Order: sequence, then C-alpha cells, then structure tokens
Amino acid sequence: MNAAQCRAARALLDWTQPRLAEAAGVGLSTVVDFEKERRAVSAEAVGKLMAALQGVGVEFTNGGKPGGVRLALDPEPGAA
Repeated sequence: MNAAQCRAARALLDWTQPRLAEAAGVGLSTVVDFEKERRAVSAEAVGKLMAALQGVGVEFTNGGKPGGVRLALDPEPGAA
C-alpha cells in the first residue's frame, strides 16, 4: 500500500486520520507522515494500517503494486 492508496481507502470509508490510527493501533503522526510521505514508516506500521482497512472491507486491487482500492461487498463479520 502506498500513501495515495491509504488516503483513497480512508475516503471510501469516510474515516479521519485519527480514526485510522486508532483502528490500526498506531500513532496519529504515523498516519499523517505516511500519507504525506514525510518520512519512511516501518513495514510493520504499514501492515497495521492495511490490516485495519482490510478488516472493514477495503480491497487493494493492485496485486502488490501501486494501483486501485475498492470496498468489498461483504466485509469480514463483526468489522466496523
């Protein structure tokens, strides 16, 4: 996931940066810095961001390369 995909995924969910940070268990500055490409964010932190987004139905349609983001029709049970 790249910065643009993260912003797009949040937009699809109508999530703020603080909401994503809370859902992913990372600091707000991590989300802000990642999305603005201010600094390198650890692979672990990016993984947590992705997991939080995927857990509520975001799909990355790029096969591991920069590309698309969409909402799944059926998010995982209990996700919200």
